[in-house]
Amino acid sequence: MCRLAAITSRKYFSPLENILALETMKEGHDGSGLGLTLKDLGGEFEDLKGYPILSGICSKEGARTLDAFMDKAGFKLKHVWAPKIKLLKGITPRDHYFARVYDYPKSYKNKTIKEKEDLLMNMRLALRKIGEPDESIFVFSFYPDVITLKEVGDPLQLAEFFNLDKANLKAKIIFAQGRQNTNYTIYLYTCHPFFIQGYCSMTNGENTAFVPIREFLMSRKFPGYIGYNSDSEVFTHILHYTARQLGLPLTYYKDVITPLKESEIKFRGDREALRFLRQSLRPLCIDGPNVVIGFTPDGRCFMVHDSKKLRPGVVGGIKGKFALMSEECGLDRAISERDRSKDIFPMKYDMVIVQPQAEEVEVWNQLQN
Repeated sequence: MCRLAAITSRKYFSPLENILALETMKEGHDGSGLGLTLKDLGGEFEDLKGYPILSGICSKEGARTLDAFMDKAGFKLKHVWAPKIKLLKGITPRDHYFARVYDYPKSYKNKTIKEKEDLLMNMRLALRKIGEPDESIFVFSFYPDVITLKEVGDPLQLAEFFNLDKANLKAKIIFAQGRQNTNYTIYLYTCHPFFIQGYCSMTNGENTAFVPIREFLMSRKFPGYIGYNSDSEVFTHILHYTARQLGLPLTYYKDVITPLKESEIKFRGDREALRFLRQSLRPLCIDGPNVVIGFTPDGRCFMVHDSKKLRPGVVGGIKGKFALMSEECGLDRAISERDRSKDIFPMKYDMVIVQPQAEEVEVWNQLQN
């Protein structure tokens, strides 16, 4: 199993808070990798929110390729952040870890948000295709106000390696995954969280329905539904497909991945819509065991489980700061001053949603009319 640590706050905070929470849950991950995704950035990025940020890793040769590619596409570099690496035994540093802020090409200045999103995604995919064969370029996200950082190793050691305690790197939403290696080799593209066009998720569990889900998503012919080095990446793509492509409310994500039985659907006021979704999107039904934590472009964070409810998950906090964690000890480390009696342990019908700026949390139940 992996361990998940998500925090959403009204105020900016450091990713070190997530990593320390992961450390308290260390029995649930083997230290084989760390993934971080930060949204609603502060620090040196606070005044750059309207510009897309390319996050990744590259070799020296890859950096030259990347620069030439971006320049040819008309993107102008505005700002570069790179961690100040501290050499540690057991961690092999790569040439360049980066978060590069760009200005859009002139031809896209007045385009719609969706057109800009498609451009950014296609640029990311093109760079991935160029760099993947020789691993000279890894790209994890390309989107405004979002940074993604990944590396192989123990999360606490990697925090020291990246000097995160001293870095001016803060955000209002941060997702972190401490990885349990269930594959024969460790590959950066298998490390959660996964991100596409403003939607992000990370998962603890095994996706036994991976193949039919992957085949259905790929049949949609959407360029971003590729990769799948991890069977958990489909959860992010289902979220994207449900919310962005189909335009459905967030709660329908739960109805799509864990559809109700006919005996349960009949009590819902939207039962006809649910029947249609269950029939048309049946291949997207998950079979677990899984817990999924995600966020949407507007800053809502959520937690859902599959129907088996065989992976732990808890949500709790105070007004202005909530955490979505794999275990209570992680929640204790992140927000110790909360009222523990109000902690939420979502069950198989539940979707816990924390509103933007962490103002309030709600539990939506699939059986609600």
